Amino acid sequence: MTEQFQMTRRTILGGAALAGVLTPIIAASVAHAEGGDIQTNASAAAADVAKLERVKVELAKPPFVHPHSQKAEGGPKVYEFTLTIEEKKMILDDQGTEVHAMTFNGSVPGPLMVVHQGDYVELALINPETNELQHNIDFHSATGALGGGALTVVNPGERTVLRFKATKAGVFVYHCAPPGMVPWHVTSGMNGAIMVLPREGLTDGHGKELTYDRVYYVGEQDFYVPCDADGNYKKYESVGESYADTLEVMRTLTPSHIVFNGAVGALTGDNALQAKVGEKVLIVHSQANRDTRPHLIGGHGDYVWATGKFRNIPDVDQETWFIPGGTAGAAFYTFEQPGIYAYVNHNLIEAFELGAAAHFTVTGDWNDDLMTSVVPPGGV
Repeated sequence: MTEQFQMTRRTILGGAALAGVLTPIIAASVAHAEGGDIQTNASAAAADVAKLERVKVELAKPPFVHPHSQKAEGGPKVYEFTLTIEEKKMILDDQGTEVHAMTFNGSVPGPLMVVHQGDYVELALINPETNELQHNIDFHSATGALGGGALTVVNPGERTVLRFKATKAGVFVYHCAPPGMVPWHVTSGMNGAIMVLPREGLTDGHGKELTYDRVYYVGEQDFYVPCDADGNYKKYESVGESYADTLEVMRTLTPSHIVFNGAVGALTGDNALQAKVGEKVLIVHSQANRDTRPHLIGGHGDYVWATGKFRNIPDVDQETWFIPGGTAGAAFYTFEQPGIYAYVNHNLIEAFELGAAAHFTVTGDWNDDLMTSVVPPGGV
C-alpha cells in the first residue's frame, strides 16, 4: 500500500517547490522524536502528564461547538480529540459545482476544539486507507516541529497521536501542511480552529468578565475550481486527477468561490444561526489562507479580538474587523433587536457574488427606541 501510494504522490507532486523547504525540518523532527541526539526532559514531562485527569471530547460539526466550561475547573487536564481525514466530493452551490475536498472529520472547516491555557491537547489523527493522499496537521497554537506537522505525517492506512501544551490563550488556525502540497490541501478545505480560553475565562481586559450564551464557529474557505473552454466548472473522478488544473487556478490567486462553512448558503435560510434578543454570542471566524473583513449588518462587535489572542485588550464597538490570512479571530456581541442579520465578509463582491455570507435569525421584542420607521416609504 505504501509503495503504491508513494508512486501516486510522486506523479501528482513531482517538482513541488515546498518539499525542499519542509523535508529537512520533518526529517530532523522525526529523528528527535525517535530518540536522536537532542537532549530532552521527555521522561519527566511524560510522568507529570500521566498524573493529570484525562477528558475525552466528542467534537461537534461546525458551526456548532462541543460542550465546554468557559472557566477552567481545577488544574490542567489532558483533552483527547480525534480527527479522521476524509477526502470527499462536495457541492459548492446550487449550480452543482463540485470540488474534491480534503477535510478533517468530513466538514469544511474542521471542528472547533476548546481547551484552557495550560491544558494539554492530545490528538489522534487518522488517515483511512481509502484516501489517496498523505496528510498531517499544523496547529498554530502549538510550539515546535512545524506546529506538529513534522510529527504527524500519515499515509493512507496510518494513524498517529500528537500531544502539545496549550501555552497561549486565543483562537488559532490548524491546517494540513504536507511537504509540497500545503496550499492545495488548505484551499481544498483542510483547515479548522482551536480555542484556548484563559483559565479565568474571557474578560474585557479591564477586569469585567465576558460570558457568552452561545458560540458559533464560521470557517471561511476559498476554493479554486477549474473551468473548461466554455467557462463551465469541470468535474473530476478523483482528487489526484484534479490536481494539475486546480494548481493552475490557484496560481492566479483568484478564487472561484469564497464561502462560509463549505458551501454557498451553508449558514443562510434554514441553516441560519439562531439567537434571542439579549443573548451574548461569541463568533469565532477563521480564514486559513486569505485576509477577510467580517461585518455584522445591523449589529456590531461589542468586543473584538481581530487576531484572536485573548491576552490582548479587545477592540470595542467595531463595525468591521480585519482578520489576516492564516488567523482566527473572535467577536462578542449582545443582540438587541429581533430580525435577520447578515454576517458577511465586507469585501462585498466576495460576500454577494462568491458566497461569503451567513445569517443570524434573532427572536424577541422590537425596541422602537433603537430604531423605528417615522415615515414609511410611499409616494412624494
